[in-house]
Amino acid sequence: MNQHMISRIAIFLLSFVMIFFGIQHFVHPQNMVTRVPDFLPGGITWVYIVGVAFILAAISFMTNILVRTAAYLLALMLLVFVFTIHLPQYLDTADNDYKQATMVNLLKDLALAAFALYIASNARHQKVLEETSWEEEEKEMAGRAEMA
Repeated sequence: MNQHMISRIAIFLLSFVMIFFGIQHFVHPQNMVTRVPDFLPGGITWVYIVGVAFILAAISFMTNILVRTAAYLLALMLLVFVFTIHLPQYLDTADNDYKQATMVNLLKDLALAAFALYIASNARHQKVLEETSWEEEEKEMAGRAEMA
């Protein structure tokens, strides 16, 4: 299995996770609205906006259209969650169980943001079906190794 195929499988797996997260924002908005920071007006509107953002990022990744833009925006959104939702919740609670759950969410969003940044940094080819041979990929990787 070539590197491009493995990369596409990983991106599709992330896309399914993003679609699930997006759907959850529409199915259970009341569970999510409590996490919208108090300084943001609109409450539940933000829950729906985030749900749409997750779904649009997944569609972008699956169709291979505007992948770099979608990945950078997804990473930015997730990092905003880390610093405006999860970190303050972690620092503001004395309940050890809640603190642990918040840390898990913080690390999850941080890892997903890192994966999105990795996708953005490798989104050179914006074609739905990239037709490169194994030899072409090997030459490209050799060229990168020489640059390093």
